[in-house]
Amino acid sequence: MVDYHAANNQSSAGGVQTYMEQENDWDRDMLLDPAWERQQRKTFTAWCNSHLRKAGTQIENIEEDFRDGLKLMLLLEVISGERLPKPERGKMRVHKINNVNKALDFIASKGVKLVSIGAEEIVDGNAKMTLGMIWTIILRFAIQDISVEETSAKEGLLLWCQRKTAPYKNVNVQNFHISWKDGLAFNALIHRHRPDLINYDSLRKDDPLTNLNNAFEVAEKHLDIPKMLDAEDIVGTLKPDETCVSCFCHAFSGAQKAETAANRICKVLAVNQENEKMEEDYARLASDLLEWIRRTIPWLEDRTQQRTINDMQAKQEDFRDYRCVHKPPKVQDKCQLEIGFNTLQTKLRLNNRPAFMPSEGRMVSVCIHTACTYC
Repeated sequence: MVDYHAANNQSSAGGVQTYMEQENDWDRDMLLDPAWERQQRKTFTAWCNSHLRKAGTQIENIEEDFRDGLKLMLLLEVISGERLPKPERGKMRVHKINNVNKALDFIASKGVKLVSIGAEEIVDGNAKMTLGMIWTIILRFAIQDISVEETSAKEGLLLWCQRKTAPYKNVNVQNFHISWKDGLAFNALIHRHRPDLINYDSLRKDDPLTNLNNAFEVAEKHLDIPKMLDAEDIVGTLKPDETCVSCFCHAFSGAQKAETAANRICKVLAVNQENEKMEEDYARLASDLLEWIRRTIPWLEDRTQQRTINDMQAKQEDFRDYRCVHKPPKVQDKCQLEIGFNTLQTKLRLNNRPAFMPSEGRMVSVCIHTACTYC
């Protein structure tokens, strides 16, 4: 794919970080290669839809569906998390050009200098310019977020892939084209983070079609990564389109980050659930203990004199049962109540959470004092 854009290497006065200069290493002789263009259409369409579906829409034809600028503006809002100027809803050419210009102005505001890409070309459905614009967006808003050791966006993604796949045999990632043709690198990338999904040792270097299809199917089914590439296209071309390969790699890195974030959220939820259970256990134990004390107090304070020896012996037997049978478990409950309360408060403090405040009458000091009096 030709480099349709160049980086703006000077920081804007407003402090916006300029876009990293992109390497001009695309093979210009391949610009009109139908195979490359077909791969890019499929890959870029899948990438756009992976974001547009968050807004409840999608595209079918990448150069047609962005012509009025509406979905283009929506795509930029979804991936940037920012609001763009209100689009024009008219259907005249001037309205479409104005909408596309708003999208291009937004891209330029992020430090990207677009070269040879104008609103008129996008509105006219120029496939090459539309693909170039989408690649610019991918570089700026997707791949650039992977920065490793002050590298450029593309170099950072490549270094990330190299480090993730380094331990795997028969994998030597040096670029985003030839290094991925046998499919092992794709599978290694998935296996590194989800070893439960792929039996890497069963893969053969001399069976690239099986390897590639396996990686793409697993990614789509289990990692929610749309199928951006066709195994036949990669195997059948001398040099796969590196824009398409790098898109898949970034999609996987994004999925891995999302999974990591989800795991962290799950851990937080698990801690919160555990704390809530401890609060519920404290409330139940405190209620049961106080209720037992409330029912026991009248019996302990009963000073009615017994009239017969048998009554006195029965009273004495009841008191012995109280001391030996009923009281010990409640003494244990009292200790457990205090331990549970202190443990809970410590956990909340370590997690920067507000201290637990029992309901009125169930404060630990009240429960312990009452229990010490009658237990």
